[in-house]
Amino acid sequence: MTKMVSETSLRHARLMSGLIMLSFVFTHLANHALALISIDAAEYGRMWFSLVWLNPLSSLILYGSVLTHVALVLRSLYLRRSFKMPIREALQIIIGLLIPYLIIDHATGIRISRMLYGVDVGYETVIHNFWIRNPWLGLRQSTALVLIWFHGCLGVFFWLRYREWYKKISPYLLTVAVLLPILALLGFSDAGRAMENSPPPLRTPVANQAELEATVDAVTTGLKATFGAAIALVIALRGVRSWRQRSNSFEIRYDHGALVRAPAGLSILEASRSGNVSHFSACGGKGRCSTCRVRIIDTDGPLPEASSMERATLQRIHADTDVRLGCQLRPKHNLKVALLLASKQQRDIPASGEPIRPGREEEIAVLFCDLRNFTALSEARLPYDMVFLLNSYFTVVGQAVEEAGGRLDKFIGDGAMALFGLSGDTENASRNALKAAALILRNIETLNEELEKQFAVRLRIVVGIHAGPSIVGVMGYGAAKNLTAIGDTVNVASRLETAAKEFNTAIVVSEPVLKQSGHDTKALQSRTIPIRGKSSQMKVFLISEAESQLFL
Repeated sequence: MTKMVSETSLRHARLMSGLIMLSFVFTHLANHALALISIDAAEYGRMWFSLVWLNPLSSLILYGSVLTHVALVLRSLYLRRSFKMPIREALQIIIGLLIPYLIIDHATGIRISRMLYGVDVGYETVIHNFWIRNPWLGLRQSTALVLIWFHGCLGVFFWLRYREWYKKISPYLLTVAVLLPILALLGFSDAGRAMENSPPPLRTPVANQAELEATVDAVTTGLKATFGAAIALVIALRGVRSWRQRSNSFEIRYDHGALVRAPAGLSILEASRSGNVSHFSACGGKGRCSTCRVRIIDTDGPLPEASSMERATLQRIHADTDVRLGCQLRPKHNLKVALLLASKQQRDIPASGEPIRPGREEEIAVLFCDLRNFTALSEARLPYDMVFLLNSYFTVVGQAVEEAGGRLDKFIGDGAMALFGLSGDTENASRNALKAAALILRNIETLNEELEKQFAVRLRIVVGIHAGPSIVGVMGYGAAKNLTAIGDTVNVASRLETAAKEFNTAIVVSEPVLKQSGHDTKALQSRTIPIRGKSSQMKVFLISEAESQLFL
């Protein structure tokens, strides 16, 4: 039977509802931060805050978002067949379940006072209630506000962390995420201390204060009981399901020898975690990536059909017909699978401290450089002298690449490979690669003046540069793991460095590099060369050492 609402739509609903609530909390914290200026400034901010969020339409959107988000979170708890998960996921779920209990009292009191009794609770009244009249309640509300903000920021991080542009703006988002709650708490504290020696603010007279308080208490108790009952219902339904499925389990055999028996209904990813089998999932098993994919080697029965979300992901990576997402496939029969991506041991953070970065296609520029006549040079020098010469050369290359905004990928013998555009600045990737090449050639000449005096030798460099799509990700094993690039673009750049030796020129650059950099090619010498593995030839440009200085 076709679902009325797809998993993708539900995921988007959970995201949008969360963003709406995070916007509410953002303005709430900003309102408290205004108290650092004065209480009057905070009261003025509260009036705008009320205008935006307390009107009927905004209230409908906000409370609709709260109900949607809570309902979808409870649904996800029911659907989750195993509570074995990374700590960050567990933390987000626990905080999310605590939040309603922490904020129901305050939210209900403010809304009922305004909607049913026409009482507009001013900022001074809030501060007096939370700082002087009931400090414990103030501490609880402050904690709740910070937890909601942290919960929301964590959700935004999980949502955006693999976007190409996120790395560029993440420092600014982190600054806001840390500073805003600190400023809000400082503003709340300043306002509280300022009112300690002041008389209590005048309260708006209410015809029946006892009735208002009784109504708030009744609604608050009812909401807490309803939420608690919903959680209890989810736990009870999970218990009934587990009891029914206990006699209906399936067995997963892994190609590396592991064996896991799990109750029917668990996904392969959940079964792997419950059986302590290392199974990589960059998105946490939410179907947003393909890193948990497995190859079905054998099965004792038919597999459930892939959902629309799973099919879209598999089609995007051009997966074979026997490949499924481990987080989405919930088998009912015994099967044998092969994990296709990194195990836990293979995905540890590399020794260089490079953060985990899943493989994805990016538009980058790749630079290869190499020493000419290295073999002859090394045969005529002492080993210690060669180490000094190479380190001097590597220093020039590394400094030039960093100055041009690139990343030094690796040294290969007497050669080096550098990547440009990894920070998301694809427009300037080719221009920066050309600048790095020019800097290398210029600074090698400066180094040669010293080497000629000490060793009677001059280093000669050749460079090849190409730009295009490459697969970029953290690859390797153990301490040798690092961020690098692979693919056709890298292979072509290496071929162009070899061509520079063949043409006896300083730099050979592909046509896409010069087009993307915006440099004029009219005065440059061009050639058409064959590239291994390609049926067509490639147009390249030969650039002398003198011409390269135009790129600085």
